[in-house]
Amino acid sequence: MYPQTCFRRVSMMMKFKNQVIMQNPLILHIETSTDLCSVALSRGVNCLTIRENSEGRNHAALLTVFIEDLLNDNQVSANQLDAIAVCAGPGSYTGLRIGLSAAKGLCYGSDIPLIAVSTLQTMSMGFAAQNDIPASSLLCPMIDARRMEVYTALYDKNGNQIEQVTAEIITEQSFGAWLDTHKIYFFGNGAAKCRSTITHPNAVFSENFAHSSLYMIQPALQAFNEKKFEDIAYFEPFYLKDFIAGPKKI
Repeated sequence: MYPQTCFRRVSMMMKFKNQVIMQNPLILHIETSTDLCSVALSRGVNCLTIRENSEGRNHAALLTVFIEDLLNDNQVSANQLDAIAVCAGPGSYTGLRIGLSAAKGLCYGSDIPLIAVSTLQTMSMGFAAQNDIPASSLLCPMIDARRMEVYTALYDKNGNQIEQVTAEIITEQSFGAWLDTHKIYFFGNGAAKCRSTITHPNAVFSENFAHSSLYMIQPALQAFNEKKFEDIAYFEPFYLKDFIAGPKKI
C-alpha cells in the first residue's frame, strides 16, 4: 500500500519544481498534528519515500516504525540527514507532542537542525497543488477543534497568510467580509461540519483533500536554505489553546 500512495502524491509534487533551489538537502518530514500519521524523506524538492496512516490517532505506535522503515528502505542513517522538519501546529495536543518529541530526539542524537512548519500553511500548499485555484480565490484550511470550533487561517494560492491563525467558533457570519469579495475554498477535517452553517454562494467546500507530510517539503526546503532553524531545547508546538483533558475512561 505504501509505494502506491507515495507514487500518486509524488507526481503532484512536480508542480513545485518551478522554484530555483540552490541546495538539495536530505530532510525527514514528520506530520502528526491531525488524525494523519505521515513521514516523508526528501532530497531537495523530490520525495524519496513516504509512509502514512490516516485510520486513527495511533501516532505513538506508528511514528517510530514509519521512521525506521523509511530510513532503512533508503539505506540512510539518522546522522546522514541534513535536517528534520516537523509540523508544529495547530492541531492535536497529543499528536503534536508525539511528533515533536521524536523530531527533537533525532535532532539531538544526530546533531542536526530542527525545522518547524505551520500545519495550516502546508495544508494550503497541498490543496493548491492538487487543484486549479483561480488567482483571486482564498484558501481556508480547517482542523477540527471539537463542536463548532476549528483551527483555521486564510491563505492565498501561493501559501501566503492573509488572516492570522485562530481558534474560530463558526457561525453564519464567519468569513462574511472576505466571502463578499472572494471565493473561498474550505477543506480539512474540520470543514465538513461547517458546510451547513457557512452558506454564502462564494463558499466552496472540498471533501476530497488528503493532507500529507509531502506538502511539508517546499516550506521546509525554503526554511533550510534560509537557515531558519529552531532551538531544539526550548521549541514548543503551536497549541493555540490550552490542553483540556477529556473524562477518564473507566
